[in-house]
Amino acid sequence: MSELVTAAMVVIGDEILSGRTKDRNIGHLADMLTAVGIDLREVRVVSDDETAIVEAVNALRARNTYVFTTGGIGPTHDDITADSIARAFGRPCGYDEKAYRLLEEHYGRRGIEFSEARKRMARMPEGAEHIENPISVAPGFRVENVYVMAGVPAIFQAMLDNVIPKLRTGALLISETIPSPLPEGAIGGPLGEIQAAHPETIIGSYPKYQDGSFWTEIVVRSRSREALAAAVEATRHMLEAIPARQVVKG
Repeated sequence: MSELVTAAMVVIGDEILSGRTKDRNIGHLADMLTAVGIDLREVRVVSDDETAIVEAVNALRARNTYVFTTGGIGPTHDDITADSIARAFGRPCGYDEKAYRLLEEHYGRRGIEFSEARKRMARMPEGAEHIENPISVAPGFRVENVYVMAGVPAIFQAMLDNVIPKLRTGALLISETIPSPLPEGAIGGPLGEIQAAHPETIIGSYPKYQDGSFWTEIVVRSRSREALAAAVEATRHMLEAIPARQVVKG
């Protein structure tokens, strides 16, 4: 088995918690990481509060290979992610010379004032490495295993495209889906026994309702084809052994 590579995500912003903005970045990150064999283990949504950001980042970076943050690196007073990441790592935060120059030239070409608010987007923890932003120029940044990116979905996705090729990846999860006419209540116990007997797999059950009937979709995942096949076989045998009378109709 390949070494497990894990990740966590911190979504930052009062607007997410209030419901004014609907997050579109979690699913995209999960898709991209799964495609390269990185397990997204946890997502936290925190307010624009420095202490909350520092606590979340420090907890997650200590137990994951990578941490990704979105939001809070814009020009407004509540964009405090750069300061919070600096505090999490015990580093000073100030204007990054390269980022400052990029933004100054960008706004100069467009004839737009490089205001104090816009200058805030050039602030980073000391020693941070840039994450290129091909859409609006203002870069994200990396400090050790923490990748700090914009919350605007198009910009986040463009930044992530530049990050993914640089990450250490793991073995891909493979999966097989087994439809079951039985409800979760009938298979929960036996399915738990199968999971315990096949620790190299991840077994999930998902209730469905279609055409007046309840049924369950069982998904078995593993990084080992042999382990997957064994768990799938055990699951099929379990389903065959449960009386058909336990099928639930709507």
